[in-house]
Amino acid sequence: MKKKNITKTYGTDIERLRNMTDDEIDFSDIPRTTPEFWARGVVRKGLKPVPPKKQLTLRIDQDVIEFFRTQGQGYQTKINQLLRAYMEAHQAK
Repeated sequence: MKKKNITKTYGTDIERLRNMTDDEIDFSDIPRTTPEFWARGVVRKGLKPVPPKKQLTLRIDQDVIEFFRTQGQGYQTKINQLLRAYMEAHQAK
């Protein structure tokens, strides 16, 4: 089957944008950053790269899933942190 060409031409004038200077760009709709914005940032210069996470299918009891979901956004990260703590505790033995 032949692939369909999905590229689309938009009305953006790319050449005009390439030729713009920084002074000609309107930044008024971008909010200013504050120290609080950067407070949670992490500089990783010189550190080992964080390995990507692997996706898998895992069967977990419904009540356990609901408990973690009630914790709010980031519940999957919390589950990962708990599993890591368990793993590290058992590796130390």
